Amino acid sequence: MTIVITRDVAPRFRGFLASCMLELAPGVYTSPRMTAAVRDRVWTVLSEWYSALGGGAIVMCWPDRKASSSQQVRLLGTAPVELIDHEGLILAVRKSSPADL
Repeated sequence: MTIVITRDVAPRFRGFLASCMLELAPGVYTSPRMTAAVRDRVWTVLSEWYSALGGGAIVMCWPDRKASSSQQVRLLGTAPVELIDHEGLILAVRKSSPADL
């Protein structure tokens, strides 16, 4: 299952993703059987548009038995959390602010 999550991106990203994946919730797209070639092409389009338009963030993940946590993760933009590989697990670490202390 390939999953793409968008946050604060231009409408063209959402239209493109909705044309090749199912939009389960606003900004959340899935495809149960996307091939590696199609996934790479989708990522290329997203990367090129992001370079030109900027703004927001995009995360793509899919199963990969050879990778940490048995999944691959790609990211464009700044996520609200930092992804860290720790002993084969991908952890999401939220950056704290002085207000959180």
